[in-house]
Amino acid sequence: MGRSPRRFSLKAVSSESHLVYGLFVYGLTFLSHPLKWRLGHRERFQSRTELKSCRDLGLSMQFHLNGFRPGDPLIPDTRVRNQGCHSSQSLPAQVDILIVGCGPAGLTLAAQLAAFPGINTRIVDQKSGPLLVGQADGIACRTMEMFEAYGFSQRVLEEAYWVNETSFWTPDPNRRENIVRSARIQDTEDGLSEFPHVTLSQARVHDFYLDVMRNSRAALEPDYSRRFLDLTIEGALSEERTLPLRTYPVSARFERLEDAHKGQVETVQTGFLVGCDGAHSTVRRCLGRVMQGDSANQLWGVMDVLAITDFPDIRLKAVIHSSVEGNLLIIPREGGYLVRLYVELEKLKDSERVSSRMITPDRLIASAQRILRPYKLEVKEVAWWSVYEIGQRLCDKFDDVANSETARRFPRVLIVGDACHTHSPKAGQGMNVSMADAFNLGWKLGSVILGRCSPRVLHTYSDERRAVAQELINFDRKFARMFSAPPRKAGDADNQGIDPAEFQSYFVEQGRFTAGTATHYAPSIISAEPTYQHLAKALVIGMRFHSAPVIRLADAKPLHLAHTMKADGRWRLVIFAAAEDPAAPSSRLQALCAFLGDLRHSPIRKFTPGGADIDSVIDVLAVFQQSHRELAIEAMPAFLLPQKGAYGLRDYEKIFCPDLKSGADIFDLRGIDRTQGCMVIVRPDQYIANVLPLSGHRELSAFFAAFMMQPSP
Repeated sequence: MGRSPRRFSLKAVSSESHLVYGLFVYGLTFLSHPLKWRLGHRERFQSRTELKSCRDLGLSMQFHLNGFRPGDPLIPDTRVRNQGCHSSQSLPAQVDILIVGCGPAGLTLAAQLAAFPGINTRIVDQKSGPLLVGQADGIACRTMEMFEAYGFSQRVLEEAYWVNETSFWTPDPNRRENIVRSARIQDTEDGLSEFPHVTLSQARVHDFYLDVMRNSRAALEPDYSRRFLDLTIEGALSEERTLPLRTYPVSARFERLEDAHKGQVETVQTGFLVGCDGAHSTVRRCLGRVMQGDSANQLWGVMDVLAITDFPDIRLKAVIHSSVEGNLLIIPREGGYLVRLYVELEKLKDSERVSSRMITPDRLIASAQRILRPYKLEVKEVAWWSVYEIGQRLCDKFDDVANSETARRFPRVLIVGDACHTHSPKAGQGMNVSMADAFNLGWKLGSVILGRCSPRVLHTYSDERRAVAQELINFDRKFARMFSAPPRKAGDADNQGIDPAEFQSYFVEQGRFTAGTATHYAPSIISAEPTYQHLAKALVIGMRFHSAPVIRLADAKPLHLAHTMKADGRWRLVIFAAAEDPAAPSSRLQALCAFLGDLRHSPIRKFTPGGADIDSVIDVLAVFQQSHRELAIEAMPAFLLPQKGAYGLRDYEKIFCPDLKSGADIFDLRGIDRTQGCMVIVRPDQYIANVLPLSGHRELSAFFAAFMMQPSP
């Protein structure tokens, strides 16, 4: 995956034959080069429609044919592919941010913070090295959008299994000991996202984040083999401290586990500590936070297998309810051969734990074989397996600040992911929601430390993400109960089981939730009241910015608008122009750009540090209603063509037009008022913070002034 694409150049040609030859070489290069290069450059030849643009590629990767091998499938030597590099030096005495745990939440957070220059971040884990096998694998559509912001969505699309359809199997009415297919449906609705729902090993997701971290200017590498012991918070913490925040009131102790330093204890002082250390979080325990909830006492096994079977839907996501043998969830995995089986086992007794049961892979296989009757299943290799019990638990708060103290101090220790909420894995939400927690928190921490935002924004993390976790637990409780219930016989109203049609209906109804696109944050200092929501009906304040195809004016390049919004900690102000000549001196666009460029009143000018590029804190983008061939770029406001960098070079990538050729007009798709136009403020985590009229100059300034900090002269 790290190889550079084969390079060639078409030098100046003096004849038609040279040009033909050059194009022939180009074609051979495209056809012969590894899949990564072809997918990495798909925008050159893909269809411009949304979801179809990915699926029409028709490309796939096959691996694990001769046995499961973890790591990068494009590196054939397994001795090389999983070497990985990580820090083995001593921890520094002081850091700005200390992350405990190298799971998906911790790595998402570390990769986000690595994008902030000048912030000293360290991430520490008890394991001896990177994850290689097992654990979560479902990646929701919204998570794929997030991966695009981090820069590795194409790598995931290349390797992953694409969940296109789901089939449902129920007892055969004529022979209830057997199963039959009862339905087959599309997995996610059309237009929900430009990305599909996929499955890929959590270990590979970790690999991609590690690449982002080590390729950043921070060159961040994890510190492994360190057990977190405890923490202390010293001194009275107040929001009145001078910004940027370079104080280190949190002390954390770690025990080194590697042989050369075994037993050595290190102490690190940090400004902020974030616990991403899982369901048995020591950080949570140190805060005195308690997970509250219940367990369904339902035992499930999970295993990744290479198997031979005559079950026809083995390469589809399949939900199977048998009459008496329990239930089974089949999740095909990447590579064309590997498949994950979630196998229902018997209920646990009260107070009984999984560890007290003698569960083996053979037992899981036997259960799966009985559920699949009349089909056969012959397992050739078990790549990974585990057993778990279903439970839904939630922390009362995701930071160290009591509700009674929020007015006088801000969080210094926070918890993320499984450290503050747990649930069953069958809805595929655990890894996705944990990474979304970290994406929500990362830019807030970075902005506070650099003095861009008031520390008050840190309170919104617990408020926003706990509400999402509560919704997830409510959904998961019902979903898990329905999944584990025995199927009800047709016409048997007294049976305590579940009607298979009811379960299928619930699955479809909750599609947006499981895709991760239903999250809706409540109003706060960074999420406004929907006063002007009618100007952009489908870009809902508090929900993620739903991307759409556009054409870049300067070079006529088709792309998705949200793909310009990277995980770099910057806010976006998207201007949707009104139905008027944008070049006219009297247009609302010209007036807005004049205001944004004003040294005295513009929030862009006010909150951008002196000497920094004008888009370093708030990036302004403009979308016009006209075709890209109808507009002259030289007639656009100079503010939309900013001069940047040491040479004052112009940035030509701020102005866009609808993709009228494909018929996917962003103004129609997202319900933009064509007559009035609007401004859409997008947070660094891609959630919509506000919608304002083009003339709402004062409202724009007031919104940012509520939480942003003016840089020191």
